[in-house]
Amino acid sequence: MTNIILAAQAAAQGGSGMSMIIMMVAIFAIMWFFMIRPQQKKQKEIQKFQNELTEGTQVVTGGGIYGTVKSIDLTKNTVEVKVARDVVITVDKSYVFKDMANTPLQK
Repeated sequence: MTNIILAAQAAAQGGSGMSMIIMMVAIFAIMWFFMIRPQQKKQKEIQKFQNELTEGTQVVTGGGIYGTVKSIDLTKNTVEVKVARDVVITVDKSYVFKDMANTPLQK
């Protein structure tokens, strides 16, 4: 009699293990769709913007400095940004982002 009860409990635990695996897969899928995928998409957009930089583009550096691209040095991977009259700073290209303050809102 106790063997039957133990067998029934083992079968019930085996079923809950499978549902636990399904639940973990579902949680990972939800996290991927709502957190990881949008971040990857945004990172690709930033990379595309940095690769298409041109002189005269208004940008924001990673440090929060607003300015206009004066020149781009592809060999050193740097950008010269004019931040004020007669003030030009050199910034690594990967720390230059789109200036959303001067970009018209998209509808």
